[in-house]
Amino acid sequence: MLSLHTNAAALSTQNALGSTQKALSTSMTRLGTGYRVNSAMDDAAGLQIATRLNAQTRGMAVAQRNTQNGISMMQTAEGAFAEVTDILLRMKDLATESANGTASTEDKAALKAEFDALGLEMGNILDNTTFGGAKLLNGGTLAASIDFQIGATTAEVMTVDVSAALGAVTAPTAIGAAADIDTIATAINNVGTLRSQLGAASNRLDHVYNNLANMRTNTDAAKGRIMDVDYASETANMTSKQMLMQASSSMLKQSSSMSQLVMSLMQ
Repeated sequence: MLSLHTNAAALSTQNALGSTQKALSTSMTRLGTGYRVNSAMDDAAGLQIATRLNAQTRGMAVAQRNTQNGISMMQTAEGAFAEVTDILLRMKDLATESANGTASTEDKAALKAEFDALGLEMGNILDNTTFGGAKLLNGGTLAASIDFQIGATTAEVMTVDVSAALGAVTAPTAIGAAADIDTIATAINNVGTLRSQLGAASNRLDHVYNNLANMRTNTDAAKGRIMDVDYASETANMTSKQMLMQASSSMLKQSSSMSQLVMSLMQ
């Protein structure tokens, strides 16, 4: 039907042109940002999943830093006890030499002077070793149980408690008898026990880090499949919409000639 008031072809073409323009705008936005999902309207369910995955990856990234900080703290303590071990070994040498019957009074005095100096330094290491500005050993962080946050949820916590082994480490104060040798040997064993616990905790944190890296990589990949735009596909889609825009614009121009047919009937 020919009508001056209603041009059905023009209305249909305008509707198609509007839809194509909207789709073209979406494609250009995706190509411009690099994301397939730029708002909840693009993919409501996908955005929710991607947000949850993003929260998980961010949490795991922080947990990775936590594990590295934990390892650094353990290594600081272990390094201090490596020096303590060297001190105790030297103290045992001095005690063994002092206990020998051939040592004169002057010899024993010299040996005791070195022994006492080593004892003071061992006490200094135990009292003043710090990490991040906080005391680490006697009366410090490792003097009580410590929790490491090793994941993105509250359940992912690693507890390390070396307080009992740390409490057993004390500086020997006597020299000159066979019993002193045994006391120092016990102190060496106590330090060895503590160092093994620190090493085991550090090794576990290292494995935690590796596992977090694996989970984070795969979680990021899953998020990318939801959020990232496929440039090959979206470029082809944009080209298609541009062609439709040109065709619709051309047809909209042609549809305006329908009204002229009505006027020709009245001539």
